[in-house]
Amino acid sequence: MTSYKELGLVNTREMFKKAVKEAYAVPAYNFNNLEQLQAIIQACVETKSPVIIQVSSGARKYANANLLKNMAKGAVEYAHELGYDIPICLHLDHGDTFELCKDCIEKGFSSVMIDGSSKSFEDNIAITKQVVDYAHQFDVTVEGELGVLAGVEDDVAAEKSHYTRPEDVEEFVKRTGVDSLAISIGTSHGANKFRPEQCTRNAEGILIPPPLRHDILAEIEKRIPGFPIVLHGSSSVPQEYVKIINTYGGKLKDSVGIPESELQKAVKSAVCKVNIDSDGRLAMTAAIRKYLVDDPAAFDPRKYLSPAREELKKLYMHKNINVLFSAGKA
Repeated sequence: MTSYKELGLVNTREMFKKAVKEAYAVPAYNFNNLEQLQAIIQACVETKSPVIIQVSSGARKYANANLLKNMAKGAVEYAHELGYDIPICLHLDHGDTFELCKDCIEKGFSSVMIDGSSKSFEDNIAITKQVVDYAHQFDVTVEGELGVLAGVEDDVAAEKSHYTRPEDVEEFVKRTGVDSLAISIGTSHGANKFRPEQCTRNAEGILIPPPLRHDILAEIEKRIPGFPIVLHGSSSVPQEYVKIINTYGGKLKDSVGIPESELQKAVKSAVCKVNIDSDGRLAMTAAIRKYLVDDPAAFDPRKYLSPAREELKKLYMHKNINVLFSAGKA
């Protein structure tokens, strides 16, 4: 058993308490490899932002659980080397079984999500409480989920979204003991979050998705005031990256995300953790595609991954400063 405290990590308890009080959100950035982790830490140190580095079940299989543990320790030491000790949490994104959550806790994760949202209300409560009871023995924080987000991201897939029912949140939080709650108010997984017919087009022909259900968020906040709320599927799918990808051989069709103005509004309310994954994938892919087309003789991964890392860092700094307002909060 490895305690996250041995690795220099923190759980989300104090992170979220401060975020709720000061009306910002802690960025939760997914990573699978070294370059993504370097970009996250560089961006968050330079903006003095706390950060949640998170991995899905698929990313954990890809990177290896023991390597991830040591990468997280390395991230803490890297931040120190860069000159600022930001709070760093290692989080399991969309854990779907008690066994997976338990294994992550025992391998140094400081926070885990148990996603029982596809189950019945009672079954969701049961599995969430089981994870909470185990995790809290080791001071590991737990995120639960009520409501279902549409879209596809790694091992998580759902055809239709189901908004969180505000009338369920009090009972769920009380009976499970969770530390934070992911809700569904109109965000969605992946780069193709909405069908074209669900959107309107502006004068430039860009698809504009329907607004988030801030009324549901407000009702949830009223029922569990001060409780940490999480938004998944919150990538904005920057159209400049989509354009670069398609210009340099890609075929992303009708990719549209959550407007940053919608996220800014949610962050000023009860939302204190925002998950961003697809935007990072798009930034890296755009930079790599452009580099390889501009220099078709290139074959050294360091050559094309370096500009990808820089583009990712730039994106994350923008999110911290202008969207989540976490800059300067470390």
